[in-house]
Amino acid sequence: MLVTAVFSAPVSCQSISIIPAPTVILPSPTDSNSPAHWSNGKLVLFNAMGTPYRSEGSDQFNLGEPAFVNFTDSQPMPLWIESTWVDGDGTVFAWYHHEPGGVCPDSYLTAPKIGALVSYDNGQSFQDLGIVLASGAPVDCNASNGYFAGGNGDFTVILDQSRTYFYFLYSNYGGDLGSQGVAVARMAFNDRMNPAGAVWKYHDGAFNEPGIGGHVTPTFSATVSWMQPETDAFWGPSVHWNTALKKYVMLLNHSCCSPGWPQEGIYLSTNADISDPNGWSAPVRVLNAFGWYPQVIGEGPGETDKVAGAVSRLYVGGWSWAEMVIGDDATPTPDPNASGDSNTTPQGVNRPPTF
Repeated sequence: MLVTAVFSAPVSCQSISIIPAPTVILPSPTDSNSPAHWSNGKLVLFNAMGTPYRSEGSDQFNLGEPAFVNFTDSQPMPLWIESTWVDGDGTVFAWYHHEPGGVCPDSYLTAPKIGALVSYDNGQSFQDLGIVLASGAPVDCNASNGYFAGGNGDFTVILDQSRTYFYFLYSNYGGDLGSQGVAVARMAFNDRMNPAGAVWKYHDGAFNEPGIGGHVTPTFSATVSWMQPETDAFWGPSVHWNTALKKYVMLLNHSCCSPGWPQEGIYLSTNADISDPNGWSAPVRVLNAFGWYPQVIGEGPGETDKVAGAVSRLYVGGWSWAEMVIGDDATPTPDPNASGDSNTTPQGVNRPPTF
């Protein structure tokens, strides 16, 4: 059941609110995070539904027709470009989620991996730099979540404020229950051209496990295994640096607690220090069941999915009907009319509850 109530919650003497706005739909079908960057006064955005597309325009509200992304060498498909970074010389680095076939005999189950790309023509074509994150746990072909038998995927990559490390916040679907959940890895900024073997997973207090096959200690652990039909777990983080909060903001999907990978809700967490995987606040639900893949794109000059200020567009699966607004009201008043579920459409948003 859709819930269309708006959210307001205090965060460090400020509040984060989600308020209604005119509908915006990204240019092509969207089944992942949709990264964006600015180049020559235009916003360049990538969408994917197993095949990546690129569009550009004067801003997120005026994007042109999407074009298929080309590859200069053989490329594992299906593929979703989920994060990007642009160097000062215009070189575009990107990271992708790949779902290999044939993982389990007579089954559509797969086990995703995360790879790296580089582009020298502003993202019109890419060269594959190889897989950088993969699970070391054996696949479980008896998995009953309907999609994955393990693997690493559904992620964000973001550069820290000191430009020292790229941090990967990703979903770990394999291994024992204690290792499943939203996990963290990192790669030195200087290794971006040669990422193979340069990504290290966080485990037991340190980034000391290899990106390919290493152990993990999740930031947000699964409560019920992804191998079970009624999994209870956060997944698919989208992360940006918020200049108004002076914190990183993570939006999360949450699957619970019945078969078919249902979306129980969309959650939000913050962290002032991305190098501390344990520094994230307890996730707070900002929307009840309402599709997969929440993210924001900042509305200010130069803002993207990676950096946003006081006002940004909230997208879910490439569709936006609301803005995320940072205010200075630390004690919003609860609205008794906003509790419970609603069957109204997203354009008919109710008044905000307080968390």
